[in-house]
Amino acid sequence: MENARERVILVGVQTTQSDEFFEYELSELAQLTETALGEVVGVLTQKRERTDSATIIGKGKVEELVNLCAELEADTVIFHHGLTARQVRNIQETVDCKVIDRVQLILDIFAMRARSKEGKLQVALAQLDYLLPRLSGQGVNLSRLGGGIGTRGPGETKLETDRRHIRSQMQEIKKTLEETEKHRERAREKRRASEVFQIGLIGYTNAGKSTIINRLTDAKTYEENQLFATLDPLTRKLTLPNQFQATITDTVGFIQDLPTQLIHAFHSTLEESRNMDVFLHVVDASTSYIDQHEATVLKLLKDLDMDKTPMLTIYNKIDLASPDFQPRLYPNIMISAIDEDDIGRLKDFLWEEIAKMLVPYTRDISASGAEGNTLNKMQQETFVESIEYIEESNVYRLRGYAKRNSKWLGDVSTHASDE
Repeated sequence: MENARERVILVGVQTTQSDEFFEYELSELAQLTETALGEVVGVLTQKRERTDSATIIGKGKVEELVNLCAELEADTVIFHHGLTARQVRNIQETVDCKVIDRVQLILDIFAMRARSKEGKLQVALAQLDYLLPRLSGQGVNLSRLGGGIGTRGPGETKLETDRRHIRSQMQEIKKTLEETEKHRERAREKRRASEVFQIGLIGYTNAGKSTIINRLTDAKTYEENQLFATLDPLTRKLTLPNQFQATITDTVGFIQDLPTQLIHAFHSTLEESRNMDVFLHVVDASTSYIDQHEATVLKLLKDLDMDKTPMLTIYNKIDLASPDFQPRLYPNIMISAIDEDDIGRLKDFLWEEIAKMLVPYTRDISASGAEGNTLNKMQQETFVESIEYIEESNVYRLRGYAKRNSKWLGDVSTHASDE
């Protein structure tokens, strides 16, 4: 059947993790598998001090896995741990179905989710980067696929051809991405010059970012209880109740132990967020693993050198949270994105916090007409809160807010608060 889901067995080894956290890791792996359109039909676990260097799980467990694959008619085995070429080769000598690891699974989901040309190229590059050092581990598979005796040589020759082909493919992709990056940098420069306030939505995967952007704007972005539901950055206009306007960009969800190969793809996806004025960090308040989720996001921001941007935390799904839930990150707001009143509170909270990041100003503009263009531009590029006509001096007095580096602040008076 063409649409039949792959039957998958998950394999995990518990070493230093607590029972509870090990359970969580396996449930996340199961969620990832379902996101990749697989059906988990079995789970094989083992407790040991360290993973087996040859096959991750011990010899007895490998036999158990062989029997389980036959009994459950599995198509694929997914290991929670990263597999080396040697480990794949050793496992495939006895296990007669496809063997992959968590990294390949995440790469596969990224490939499914990428919509833009650049997103697809970044994922392709990450997949090739992952495959290259592991080609030797595919020797057994190639011989098996080639038909047995007499094909091992051609199989190895094919490996060398594959290596050359993959290297040249990677060079091509890198070249294309450099061009795309230049184009995106020009677009970002343009946005920076426009002085529009930019907000970036970040958070652990499935925290509810897409739901929030949909409720705050008319984004209508893909909204599903799935990991990595959003991959390509999506930017929309946000208008707060006082008519302050900003852009808000939804990004890919973070995840613990993000594969190294994906850091670059991830970096590019997050590049849209590099020059944000503030991050909205969405946290799922209902999960028992909130500490790990918060730590993962903060660590990745640090790794990507994006931890200097101011951050506001939205604790989402508060309606499902434990009664004794206590927030750890500040400033924050606790909401349920499906509650209309909470979205109203969120908009008020955003303005209160954004106002602290802006510089209030007062500026007089001649009403004689010479500065008419200035008045229009300031209304477009700053937040004009009020315009008052001063008859004695024949000027319009503008009071409002602008970004700290705004060109409009050079020759105007700034004030801490309106009298």
